[in-house]
Amino acid sequence: MSRPIRMALTKGRLEKDTVGLLEKIGFDCTAVREKGRKLILPVPDANLEVVLAKANDVITYVEHGVCDMGVVGKDTIMEMGGKFFELADLGFGKCKFALASKKGWDFYSGYGIKTIATKYPNVARKFFEKKGMDTEIIKIEGSVELAPLLELADGIVDIVETGTTLRENGLEVIEDVAPISARLIVNTVSLKMRQAELENLIEKIKNNL
Repeated sequence: MSRPIRMALTKGRLEKDTVGLLEKIGFDCTAVREKGRKLILPVPDANLEVVLAKANDVITYVEHGVCDMGVVGKDTIMEMGGKFFELADLGFGKCKFALASKKGWDFYSGYGIKTIATKYPNVARKFFEKKGMDTEIIKIEGSVELAPLLELADGIVDIVETGTTLRENGLEVIEDVAPISARLIVNTVSLKMRQAELENLIEKIKNNL
C-alpha cells in the first residue's frame, strides 16, 4: 500500500480555510482540527495526510516531493519561485502586494535612485524592473512601515489587506503591485506517478470552490 497523499498546508488562516474546504468535500478532518502539537495529521477517508508548515517550507516540501501537494499564498510563490505546478486559485486568503509611502509624498518625483524596504525583495525588484526604475532594495524582517518613518526608505512593498496599519502610521498606498490569494500547488513527479489519485482529489477541490 503506497503512503497517503501528503498535502502541506500553511499554518494559520490558510490551514483553517483549507480544512473547511476539505470538510465541504465531505472529508472528516477531526484529527486536523484537534491537532494539539502534532504536525502530520491523517484524513483517513481521503487517503490523505496533512502536513502543517510555514509558507516557505510548504513550497520546499512540495518541490522536493516529500509532499505531493500544498496550499500556499501567491505572495510566497512570487517571492520564492520553484519547480511545481500551480493548479488552482482557491479564492481565499485574499489581499494584495502594494507600494506604499508617506502620505502626501510624491514618490515618483525626482531623479535619484529610490530606496525600497520590503520583506519581499524579489517581488519588489521585479516590479521596479518592469517600470525600468533603478532602486535600492533593503530587506526588513519586522514592521516594514517603520522604514519610511525613520527615513530609511522612500517607500515599501508589502502585503496590504485593509490598509489600516498603513493609515495609522501615516502611510498610503501609491500603487497596487499584484493580487494575492491561496493557491494549490502540486509536485511535478507526483502528478505523473499518482496521476489518477491526485486528479481525482484536485477535481473535488475545484468543484467545491
